Amino acid sequence: MICKAHEPAVQHYYLLHYLLKYSAGWFLSFPSFEQLAKPALRAAILRHSLGDRPEAHALRSDEGFVMTTIKLHNTRTRGKEVLDPINPDDVRLYLCGPTVYDRAHLGNARPVVVFDVLYRLLREVYGPDHVSYARNFTDVDDKINATAVARKEAGAPGTLEELVQERTEETISWYLADMAELGALEPDHMPRATAYIPQMIAMIEELIAKGHAYPDGAGHVLFSVKSYKNYGALSGRSVDDMIAGARVEVADNKRDPMDFVLWKPSTDELPGWDSPWGRGRPGWHIECSAMSHELFGDSFDIHGGGNDLMFPHHENEIAQSCCAHPEGDFAKIWLHNEMLQVEGKKMSKSLGNFFTVRDLLEQGYPGEVIRFVFLQTHYRKPMDWTDKKAKEAEATLRKWRALTAGIEPAPSAAAAVIAALSDDLNTAGGVAELHKLATTGDAASLLASAQLMGLLTEELGAWAKDEEVDLSIYEKALFDARTVAMESKDFAEVDRLKSAYLEAGVEVRMSKAGVELVPGAGFDPAKLEAALKP
Repeated sequence: MICKAHEPAVQHYYLLHYLLKYSAGWFLSFPSFEQLAKPALRAAILRHSLGDRPEAHALRSDEGFVMTTIKLHNTRTRGKEVLDPINPDDVRLYLCGPTVYDRAHLGNARPVVVFDVLYRLLREVYGPDHVSYARNFTDVDDKINATAVARKEAGAPGTLEELVQERTEETISWYLADMAELGALEPDHMPRATAYIPQMIAMIEELIAKGHAYPDGAGHVLFSVKSYKNYGALSGRSVDDMIAGARVEVADNKRDPMDFVLWKPSTDELPGWDSPWGRGRPGWHIECSAMSHELFGDSFDIHGGGNDLMFPHHENEIAQSCCAHPEGDFAKIWLHNEMLQVEGKKMSKSLGNFFTVRDLLEQGYPGEVIRFVFLQTHYRKPMDWTDKKAKEAEATLRKWRALTAGIEPAPSAAAAVIAALSDDLNTAGGVAELHKLATTGDAASLLASAQLMGLLTEELGAWAKDEEVDLSIYEKALFDARTVAMESKDFAEVDRLKSAYLEAGVEVRMSKAGVELVPGAGFDPAKLEAALKP
């Protein structure tokens, strides 16, 4: 038996064994053995040494750190790739956040939930101190300005700049509250575009100096698309095809139809900043390039968003960033989630099926239920929000919360759940594994695994607690009625109670051992209480 105090040394011995056996030269390039104390570095060594061999997935460090391989579908290469972080001690991911002029709709929430699962997985695999996640706020934009102008015309007090500031602060507050309701962890960085204007101006100056951008003499600066030979590689479009398909009138200040704005003039009444090209404000695309560079440098690991951002936003980000900082790779892996439908149709205000997250919350859909519906579809497949799915999700979560009540979670999530999530964020596969754990009654593993996916957390459980009812009273009533009926051969009362319980949204499970009631979708405590009244 190995003394507990010596377990780390023994584990390092086995790690050294693998290193010397498979990649001695690579290992000996490290300056000191003490570096192996870092869990993320040990993981990188194992991945480099063992590749996809089972040993790489099975080993754990003394800190409970899971040695696993994460594979993600890279939009840029159109294939699944092993995540090989630039710096395993600091895995960095960036998600394009909202333009803060109105409430977040259901489609806006999907990338947040997708990246939240990825963030949780990376923290599980690399350790919470070895992951940096940024999600920005675009708080300078024409849509925000238009909202302020409309409010001013409607008689709202204050200057336009004050109304812009008021709306952005209010919307950011709404957004954070709504995403918290969905169980999304707050990112490590939440940069606001207005706090990075100097960095944007500096990047634009760099692009002009390198011949990739040009001022038009009237306060605009435009990016020269033809100056970047790889433009269109992310979306798979050629520049000629994009021009032919645009069908838009080309502005007189553009040298080429595909050139896009980096800086634009601003009036004295609207937000603006002094620049070498006059008072103005940044274009949308330069904002994320400047913020991600300031936070993560020339290269980072993962960039993502909805597939509606692939072109032009992400395509333009790549062009700007790679031209301004050609020594870097910008983002190594690009993730894009598919769009969301409602009851089989595109979400649209004209169809009357447009919902904000707050709309659904106020209609009585718990945030945990919304999240669970999202997780049942792989992020690269279109997701269909339906009332039926929501009711089924609520019923499942009630059962799982009842099963795990009073249970401490297992030390780590089940290996099968981690494996599913590590295979291109297969949340649908992860949910299937949760169902298996529930079926086998492994409550501790179910709880730990669900929490890895952001479910069954204490923070999201208030909706279930609000309707907690002592079911034992109703179970005993039905059990006693059945006992009497077995003797009298009159089952009228048993049938009445079962019917009333079902009407109250409770599943009835009867066996020789007793009666079990499980609240399901549409559970109504008042109806259940009425079942025992004469």
